[in-house]
Amino acid sequence: MLKGLIGKKIGMTQIFDENGVAIPVTVIEAGPCYVTQVRTPENDGYSAVQLGFEEVKPKRLTGGELGHLKRNNLPPLRFLREFRVKNPEVKEGDKVTVECFAVGERVDVVGTSKGKGFQGGVKRYHFRGGPKTHGQSDRHRAPGSRSSGTTPGRVYKGSRGPGHMGNDRVTAQGLKVVLVDTERNLIGVKGSVPGAKGGLVVIKEARKQ
Repeated sequence: MLKGLIGKKIGMTQIFDENGVAIPVTVIEAGPCYVTQVRTPENDGYSAVQLGFEEVKPKRLTGGELGHLKRNNLPPLRFLREFRVKNPEVKEGDKVTVECFAVGERVDVVGTSKGKGFQGGVKRYHFRGGPKTHGQSDRHRAPGSRSSGTTPGRVYKGSRGPGHMGNDRVTAQGLKVVLVDTERNLIGVKGSVPGAKGGLVVIKEARKQ
């Protein structure tokens, strides 16, 4: 059974449960998605389903993309993403909506985190910084020593320090579905989701149940 959707992050709000407790909710406009391709172990060596999301003008896509979608008489779709599924139970051309998820289920949401540009070690990795007193003048937010002297005489790869922060693929795991609106194609999950408003997200069944 395919439990996966492509969507757009709308923003955050809150809803109240029957006890009057406020639940922070991220609202995602998910689907409707179209099954653009079904991959099988015989043809492709693995089993998966490719979904398409968000209709656009045909001129926004390349000829190859349009031809790929025209095989199943599908509209021009901007985003294509693949979902690994053992037995998909869907065929090419099918429509997938938020009905594949139910309130109370756990999902993983994959998105691209907000880009922060070039940042220092304190913001990027929560370094403590240098002492504020004893004659320090410009070392308050400096990272400190990078390595030792003659041995190894270099900085190890992967050392934490200043650099480009954010704009990474991030997965928020085990989020609880608290809202499913089939009429408006909305799904609400408890907690935060990576990325900015309007950012593309992929919703899958939680791997850690």
